[in-house]
Parts: sequence; C-alpha cells; structure tokens
Amino acid sequence: MSYTYAVLGAGRQGTAAAYDMARWGDAGRIILADYDLDVALQAALRVNTLLGREVARAERVDVTDLEAVEALLQGVDALLSAVPYYYNLDLTRVALKVGAHMCDLGGNTDIVREQHGFHEQALQAGISILPDCGQVPGMGAILMVYAMDLLDEPLDVYMWDGGLPQDPRPPFDYLLTFNVAGLTNEYAEPGLFLREGKITAVEPMTELETIEFPEPIGTLEAFVTGGGTSTMPWTFEGKLRTLQNLTLRYPGHFAQLRAFYELGLWDLEPLQVGDVQVVPRDVFHALFEPKVVFPEDKDLVIVRIKALGKKDGREAEALVQLIDYYDEDTGFTAMERTTGWSAAIVAEMMARGQTPRGAGGLEVMVPPALFVQELRRRGFELEEH
Repeated sequence: MSYTYAVLGAGRQGTAAAYDMARWGDAGRIILADYDLDVALQAALRVNTLLGREVARAERVDVTDLEAVEALLQGVDALLSAVPYYYNLDLTRVALKVGAHMCDLGGNTDIVREQHGFHEQALQAGISILPDCGQVPGMGAILMVYAMDLLDEPLDVYMWDGGLPQDPRPPFDYLLTFNVAGLTNEYAEPGLFLREGKITAVEPMTELETIEFPEPIGTLEAFVTGGGTSTMPWTFEGKLRTLQNLTLRYPGHFAQLRAFYELGLWDLEPLQVGDVQVVPRDVFHALFEPKVVFPEDKDLVIVRIKALGKKDGREAEALVQLIDYYDEDTGFTAMERTTGWSAAIVAEMMARGQTPRGAGGLEVMVPPALFVQELRRRGFELEEH
C-alpha cells in the first residue's frame, strides 16, 4: 500500500524527512511545500534525484493562509510540520478538519501540551496528533521509554545528547546545523526534570559534568538546557524518581556560553543603546552564528540513555546509545538524519495505523520497539546493554 505525505517547510529537516518517506515510508506521493517555491523545488529535485523516481512534488504555500493549507492537504494521509513551532496550533486544527495525521518538529512544550488538548477531536477524526518529533525532543523520548522497557521497574532515567562537529573549530568548537534561534531558546530556558518524583525547573547552563565516549570522540562536557524532555515530566510524575537530560559539547564550550548567559546576551527585552533599542538576543545571533556555521563541515550526533531500576528482582542498569555521523552517500548530516528521519518514521507509523488515534506524547503513543526496529532498518547503529 502506498501513502500520500505532506511536508510543510522544505528546509534541511523537511527535505531529509521527505527522502525518508520516499525510501522507507511506502510513499506514492509527497507534497513538499514551502513559502519559497524555489526552496521547495530544490528539495523535491534532491529527493527525486536521490531516489531515481518522481515521487516528491513542490508546492508554494503560506502556512498562515489556513484555507490554502486546507486545500493543499486534501487526500493527504500524514502531515509533517517542519515550520516554526508557533504555527503548529493552527496547523493542528487544519489537520483535524481534513482528517490527516499530523506530527511536527515541535520546539515549545507549552504549545505541545495545548496540542495534546485536541485528544478527543483527534479520536473523533480518526487521526493521530503527535508533536515534538525531532531528535531531542522526539527520538530521545522514545529511546528513553525503550531503555525503561528493558527493566521491570525503572526508577531513574538519564539522557545525554548533542550534535557536534567531527572536527571542531575554535573558538567555540561547535557546528550549528539548525536555526540559531532554536539553539539560544534551548540555552536560555530551564530544563524541566523529575527530581524525587516531582516536576522541577532547573536553571539552564548549570550542573556541569564530564562524560567519556569511545574514541575519537573522547571526553565531553554536559549541562542543563531547556526543552529536551518535552511532556515526559508530566507523563511520569510520581512514577519515576528521576528523569533528566543534559546537552553534550566539547570541553570549554560551557564556560564560554555561560558567560554570555550571565551577561544577559540572551535576553529578549529591548535595551536602549545610544539612540536605538536593540534586543540582546538578536545581537548575539548576529555575532555568534557566523562563528559556528560551516556548511562544508561534517557532524555527528550522540544520544546516550541510562535507566536504573530492577530486573528479575535485582538492581539493574540499562544503557541505550546511538552515535550517528554525516552520511557520505546521501549528503544528509547526522542532525538531519536523526531529526528529519526520526520525524518521518513517526509520520509513517501514523499512516500505517501503528500508533493509537488521539493526541499525546511520543512516550505513550509510539511503540518504542517498533520505532527502534525502524531506526535499525535505516542503518542506525543502536547499542543496548
């Protein structure tokens, strides 16, 4: 059986997702839509060229024109929103109206929780609404549940994750592979964790620790950033003692970025400078982005999860780890593979009827073993102990 998919936003992640749908998602047709038709045309051409068949079709759409989006989605089985998070509530309403499954790349937990409020409408429409489906949050949430399922009684669950350059460049030893606003949003917002079974907001850019990985990666540092746990703290409050994630970077990055945080360069309130008002975060973006964007550089992504609890009545530890690298064959970065492909897997599972109908978090709506099976089918090397 073949399916019709729509991807709104034909940038890096949207293109990677469309490729996945075409290669592994039984796609008969993929609509790749973007506000900029040239971007959509280039994305569709890349997908079709890589696959050697005409499966992706480019369209221009303004996602704020909901009537146009509704017309575009007629006959679509599953929709992936790869546009900024603040459009996703309205797009959810359109998906409900046309009866198309929907997932998105998320980016704001408050909006994600509002989307979960459409559960009854999604049940009535016979569709799944599954937001926050990127790498972390997204893949990470599903793999955390997968690690928990390796135990009989999980109690504490820890995740470390990050996207890194294979060959770090000074001064920041970082490679930005997504929108800079998304990065500062993570760095500036508190982490929402479970501590002693209760939801706890933890200040960002704190709790620095070091962690070892196989060579050539070696020693990395990890610290608190926001957004990575999505709705998991609410789902598992009172059921787990600990749930948290820390962001991975090369040594020294934390101290540099912590200084910008303390200086107030991520503030959003305008500041009077001479005769003009400036937003500190805009200044940071303008200065920082050119120092960490190198389109020719190759990246890697790490997701490591440790779950502690009991197995067969004894204390036990489950470790799940994924390390992925830039793909030489397709030219997709590790971040595109672990974000765009991860979201596409969810879209494909929805289209195939492998997820429950309704709206909710990936941690309860996506069968983790089936998701891991799909990761391995794509060649991801996933370790579990």
